[in-house]
Amino acid sequence: MAEIDTGKDVYLFLHGRMDLKEKAMNALAAKGFAADKVIMALPDKVGNVGDYMAMMWMPPNPDHIKIQQITKVDKVEPEGMIGLWKGVAKDDIESIPLE
Repeated sequence: MAEIDTGKDVYLFLHGRMDLKEKAMNALAAKGFAADKVIMALPDKVGNVGDYMAMMWMPPNPDHIKIQQITKVDKVEPEGMIGLWKGVAKDDIESIPLE
């Protein structure tokens, strides 16, 4: 597994599970991410190459967070709830249990 640079931004995808936000933030903090580096993912703003995505997985009842690193960002027309993230390529890096 690649080493995670916890100084980079991490975009958190809750997939509608706002009830798990605190649990997700605690898991990311335990991994070393500072709260000010965790950004709630929005469809109209994507991260940069080298930043991370933290996906609650697997919807609708996630039990872990999938950490992915952004490897490429293409300009795209936004599409539905995915928005501009449609143009983001990423690699799976690590998995963090929610419990």
